[in-house]
Amino acid sequence: SPGEVVGTGLGGRILKEDVERHLEERARQAPPQAVPSRMPEPAPLPAQPPADRPWRVSEAVPMSPLRRRIAERLLLARQTTAMLTTFNEADMSAIIALRKELGEAFQKKHGVKLGFMSFFVKAVVQALKEIPELNAEIRDNTILYHRYYDIGVAVGGGEGLVVPVLRDADRLSFAEIERQIADFAERARNKKLKPDELMGGTFTITNGGVYGSLNSTPLLNPPQVGILGMHAIQERPVAREGQVVVRPMMYLALSYDHRIVDGREAVTFLRRVKELVENPVRLLLEV
Repeated sequence: SPGEVVGTGLGGRILKEDVERHLEERARQAPPQAVPSRMPEPAPLPAQPPADRPWRVSEAVPMSPLRRRIAERLLLARQTTAMLTTFNEADMSAIIALRKELGEAFQKKHGVKLGFMSFFVKAVVQALKEIPELNAEIRDNTILYHRYYDIGVAVGGGEGLVVPVLRDADRLSFAEIERQIADFAERARNKKLKPDELMGGTFTITNGGVYGSLNSTPLLNPPQVGILGMHAIQERPVAREGQVVVRPMMYLALSYDHRIVDGREAVTFLRRVKELVENPVRLLLEV
C-alpha cells in the first residue's frame, strides 16, 4: 500500500528507491526465505590492524545525510534514464579578451568579478529556447515542456557537490548571475543553503574545470533531461583558415536523456552553446 511507504521526493512523492527501500526493510524483518533480500549483506567494519603491520589502518565514518542523498540521486540517474553524452569544444579567446578588457570596469560597477559562468548561463538559456526538448521532463507518459528557465549551477560545498538554482535565469543580467553564483558558493561552503534553493531546476551546468578536469561525462539530475559539463581551459593547437594556431580551448560535454532528446537535438544544442560562447556578441543580440 502507498500509505506504508515514506516518500522522499519533492512534496513527499514516492520515488522508485523509496519502494525498493521499503521492500528491502520488510524482507529483513520477515522470517528466513520468506522474502529474499535484493541487497547483499554489508561488509564488516574494519578490524584492528595486524600487530606486525600497524600502519594498515582503515577508518569507518558514517555517511552524512547530504552524502547519502547525493548517492541516491546518482543511482536514480543511472537507473531511470537512458543517458547518452555528446562532446564538442569551444574557443574561449573572445570571452577571455572581453574579461581582460572590461573585467575591471565590470567589478568596479557591480561589485563582483565577471566570470565564465554567466556567459554559459546566458548561452544555455538561449539554446534552450531554440531546443525546448532539453528544458523538459517526463511525468508518467507525458512530456512536460517548461517555458521558464531555472538553471542549476553545481558548486562545491562543505560535504560535496550541491546544485542551487538560478530562478528565471533568462531575466537575469550578467551581474545578477555572477552575484547569485558567488553567494551560492559562499553559503555552500558554510552549509547555509536553504533546501528550496536546491530544488526545481529545469537544466544544470557543472564546471569540473575549476578542479582541473579536462573532460568528463556529467550525470543527469533527475527529473531534468540535460546537463552541460564545462572543463578546464587549455591552450591547444587548432586549425584556423588553413593555419595552425594556439588557442585557449575548453571541452564541453552534454549528457541527455535519450528517451525524449534525440541525437540531432543534443548535437544542435551543444553546437549552439559553442557558437554563442565563441562569439559572445551573439548573446546580447540573441542571434
